[in-house]
Amino acid sequence: MDSVTPCSFFSEFDINLFKTGKHYRLYEKFGSHITTINGVEGTYFSVWAPSAKSVSVIGDFNHWIEGKHQLHVRWDESGIWEGFIPSIGKGSVYKYKIHSNHNDIKTEKADPYARRCEHPPKTASVVWDDKYNWEDAAWMKKRKEHNALDAPYSVYEVHLGSWKKKIEEDRSLSYIELSDELVSYVKEMQFTHVELMPVMEYPYDPSWGYQLTGYFAPTSRFGYPEEFKVLVDKLHQNDIGIILDWVPSHFPEDAHGLGFFDGTCLYEHPDRKKGYHPDWKSLIFNYGRNEVKSFLISNAIFWLDQYHADGLRVDAVASILFLDYSREDGEWEPNIYGGRENLEAISFMKELNEEVYSSFPDVQTIAEESTSFPMVSKPTYLGGLGFGMKWMMGWMHDTLQYFAKEPIYRKHHQNDLTFSMTYAFTENFMLPLSHDEVVHGKSSILGRMPGDEWQQFANLRLLYTYMFTHPGVNLLFMGAELGQREEWNFQNSLDWYILQYTYHSGIQKIIKDLNVLYRKYPALYQKQFSTSGFEWISYDDHENSVIAYMRKGNEKETLLIIVCNFTPIPRTNYRIGLPDKGKLIQLFNSDAKVYGGSGVSNKKELVIASKKWHNQKYSVAVDIPPLGAVVFKINK
Repeated sequence: MDSVTPCSFFSEFDINLFKTGKHYRLYEKFGSHITTINGVEGTYFSVWAPSAKSVSVIGDFNHWIEGKHQLHVRWDESGIWEGFIPSIGKGSVYKYKIHSNHNDIKTEKADPYARRCEHPPKTASVVWDDKYNWEDAAWMKKRKEHNALDAPYSVYEVHLGSWKKKIEEDRSLSYIELSDELVSYVKEMQFTHVELMPVMEYPYDPSWGYQLTGYFAPTSRFGYPEEFKVLVDKLHQNDIGIILDWVPSHFPEDAHGLGFFDGTCLYEHPDRKKGYHPDWKSLIFNYGRNEVKSFLISNAIFWLDQYHADGLRVDAVASILFLDYSREDGEWEPNIYGGRENLEAISFMKELNEEVYSSFPDVQTIAEESTSFPMVSKPTYLGGLGFGMKWMMGWMHDTLQYFAKEPIYRKHHQNDLTFSMTYAFTENFMLPLSHDEVVHGKSSILGRMPGDEWQQFANLRLLYTYMFTHPGVNLLFMGAELGQREEWNFQNSLDWYILQYTYHSGIQKIIKDLNVLYRKYPALYQKQFSTSGFEWISYDDHENSVIAYMRKGNEKETLLIIVCNFTPIPRTNYRIGLPDKGKLIQLFNSDAKVYGGSGVSNKKELVIASKKWHNQKYSVAVDIPPLGAVVFKINK
């Protein structure tokens, strides 16, 4: 057997924290670390495999032969195997060969803590040093202002592999290319943040990244780990935040992954009723096992710490919360109180958020949670789960369902549109038109709009204006800002060529202008999660399918008035009630000709009359364009 020097990065305190589930920086200890021992350069390896009788490091340096570099097990029953191997350095390819005490099983596993993985379909880990000199100090110093709940927060969701491609080379853009092209585009479009669908290493392209095997490694599809840091750095240097999709809900059964790691159910729950996801045919973490909890929380902290992420969008939270998620009677067992809630998972999520906000108070965690589970985005000290925000899935479903109806029928369904305001302030909501809404036969967002071509685009402009002026923050999936007709296909680039057509370029322009409007007027963001930031003017004009409402900021002068017409019939001299007198100034019109609209508009200034209307002291008559929305302010 070749030499493996006994060596440890773990103190007794580290081990105690790990065993109790309170070690949140495990990436500093586990995995492969290039180091020097007694003047000799090499790599320290450590892995958790408590059911192993032996663990060997196999790789290109020893012809993948088991036993040549066998790690030493710690004496403290922690289940950690470790050791220093001389002359192994950056770029060495390796796996762990684990010989289990359980039925004499042998597994060959990638390193759960590897900082770099081989390019799929290869599956080994790579010894790597991803040191990087960050140049985003200015952003990091002030990012609390950018990520605050009373700051503008407009998110562009991106799948890196299909945003834009080098068609002639049949490949996606690299991290370096994206740091130029994506960053400049997002800045031009005036989004405040980018959300990336999972960048952690994953073996299967059609999973879009949601079936992870390399939790601590950016996918090698687009470059090296430090090149991904360049992308993050460039975003920050241009005052753009970055949110990473994070997947603690499940993981695939691929042979090199976490499943059955040391010949036993190490990371997954051993009870298939709790440990297997029938929809995704994947394994579910054992949230009650302390070491697994430390692994997951350490992973979340890793991306915030090592990659300067500004937030984590936590995937599939509902599937974590409920024991009966996507299961029939007899396929799940209730908790000790007879309920359907996964108590261990709830405890894990609370602890996750407490640690994230304790260590990084200037970031956000965002829950993709599709049920009415209470207080998802409320602090844990108030009994909440502790997330910063929650996706408003109900708004998304009801709104898209409403817009899909022919305008003639909308008067019978106005409550579908206005219902969101009955619960809009129960959570800190993000309004998502995400990738999930443009796949699996659902059509593109444009494709859901009824009518002829003009009406489809008018509806889309109206939808986006309604979305940007509705309380909450916004998320728009790439391609939606182009008015893309086709469903998203992860294998293809967005249809950038359609911007040569007026209607499509008009959609792109209106999204940019809506971002400018949203960022310019505090009434749209200062109280976006507060009842005091919204007031109805009129929500019950079913016959005309018109709604009108006010958005308010901290100062009375920041008041904005929004009027929406959901039919193709212009509403002229339509009177709306107002709280103040003065002059009404039109700021934004979704029907403007520059967007491809018909150009129905209002005079530059409209004099507000002392005439009671809509329970307000004052009122004014406005013209509302067909399938259009208009935003006004009051000049006194």
